[in-house]
Amino acid sequence: MNWLRNSLIAAILVITYVLFIRWNEFSERQQVPTIANQPAAVTTPAYEAVPSDDAVASSATEESDVPEVSVSAEPVAAPKAVYQPKLVTVKTDVLEVQIDTNGGDVLQVVLLKHLADKADDNQPFVLMTQNSAHTYVARSGLAGGNGPDGAKKGRAKYSVAKTNYSLNSDDQVVVDLTLDQENAQITKRFTFTKSSYLIDVEYIITNRADTPWAAKLYGQIIRDGSEPSYGYMGMRPYLGAAITTPEVNYEKVSFDDMDDGPFKVEQKGGWVSLIQHYFISAWIPPKDATNSYELSKSSKGNYVLRFISETTTVAPHSVGTVKAGFYAGPKNIRRLEEISPHLDLTIDYSFLWFIAKPLFFALDFIHGLVGNWGVAIILLTVLIKAVFFYPSAMSYRSMAKMRKLQPMMAELKERYGEDKQKMSGELMKLYKKEKVNPFGGCLPILLQMPVFISLYWMIMESVELRHQPFFLWIQDLSVKDPLFILPLLMGVTMYIQQKLNPTPPDPMQAKVMQMMPIGFTFLFMFFPAGLVLYWVVNNTLSISQQYVITRNIEKAG
Repeated sequence: MNWLRNSLIAAILVITYVLFIRWNEFSERQQVPTIANQPAAVTTPAYEAVPSDDAVASSATEESDVPEVSVSAEPVAAPKAVYQPKLVTVKTDVLEVQIDTNGGDVLQVVLLKHLADKADDNQPFVLMTQNSAHTYVARSGLAGGNGPDGAKKGRAKYSVAKTNYSLNSDDQVVVDLTLDQENAQITKRFTFTKSSYLIDVEYIITNRADTPWAAKLYGQIIRDGSEPSYGYMGMRPYLGAAITTPEVNYEKVSFDDMDDGPFKVEQKGGWVSLIQHYFISAWIPPKDATNSYELSKSSKGNYVLRFISETTTVAPHSVGTVKAGFYAGPKNIRRLEEISPHLDLTIDYSFLWFIAKPLFFALDFIHGLVGNWGVAIILLTVLIKAVFFYPSAMSYRSMAKMRKLQPMMAELKERYGEDKQKMSGELMKLYKKEKVNPFGGCLPILLQMPVFISLYWMIMESVELRHQPFFLWIQDLSVKDPLFILPLLMGVTMYIQQKLNPTPPDPMQAKVMQMMPIGFTFLFMFFPAGLVLYWVVNNTLSISQQYVITRNIEKAG
């Protein structure tokens, strides 16, 4: 009995310690500057410093590097006038995007349905931007052969009909950037759809030459190593890259990994993404093409996530197309599932994802019925408690019987206290005589620990709970309770629950158990309010169930 109780206490303490470390993880990245989510003037990158072909051959980590294709290429006519790039602003109901006509790069993405700060209704969340303090952009182009992007050519210099676009009556907005080559016309088409964070990036090549036109489609996500600013003492979530590979459906490639050297893989289809708390950006290249991926650190100090697709060839006097998808938005599980296989795994529910994912779907379903995420958490807790009703009842019956044995156990301790082996033997005889399972009170609790851990990660990772209120003082379930009322209630319920349990015979164990409500109260002050709400409701239900069972057993004599 003692070893199992010790193991249970140790398991709870270790699990809680690990969660706390993840929730309050500052040390590793304190030297990395943070960025405030405030709008700033978007600046266009200096594209004139494009590496030479020799540099491309010797290094595949430069931000502007693109491959060369061994195809006979028509020379590109030199520009007749100084090119003046423009910033094109596209606004939908969920996105505001700025595109640079020099290369057709995405320089800023603002998420209109997500606030930067709960307290400011007028400040939407800026996911990507390019300015003097921060670099986080997405590039794409056609490189090699006849492509307009390259080490010697620089970036394609597109023209555009206007600089402001918004949704039309068809719930779509199409932005065409055009480029005239000597014997070809290239249209880079961005298609935005209502209520969607997925942008279709399509190249339409009209080949007017008597020879084939060929190039490779590539896409890049470029970001510096600065972290988003967090307005509270809290967990430092994962910030880095992720990719799907033929061997692993979801593989993280951290900035530290890229510091050590490039990560490369070639596969059919796939995707590459940049992950931060609640949000991602991702390139989804042609699913039927063989794509080469490389994740590395450039000589400029930025991190570059890149794909290069296979050669696109357009026959003489014909039109060809090639396209990729670019996603920039929240980590919404249903959206990501529809876009590409395994992209939903960027919502990292840890090793217990197979429990956390169904829990989220259940929580989401309940929220659809009641309209409040806090109430949904309460009802989900009741549902979980119903699932564990019988195992919990077994545990409480066992603990109630153990309480009845306390006087006899104390008598045995006085008689055999110095002889541990004899004491253990007599205790086992007592348990057998009274038909009490000494392990019955612990095992059901251990069975519920995976659910608690899964709920922790589910609440931490679910963007749906971000900035969502419960009632009164709890206006954001994804961060700590600002008044610490829920942690205090949790400590009180834990103390009451402890009083219903038998006192451990070992004095040291008894002291540890007495201190746990106090320790957990302070610990849970920094946990998300949604998670503490679950714990408080679960404890309250457990107290009610245990009290009824204990009284019935005591009345039965």
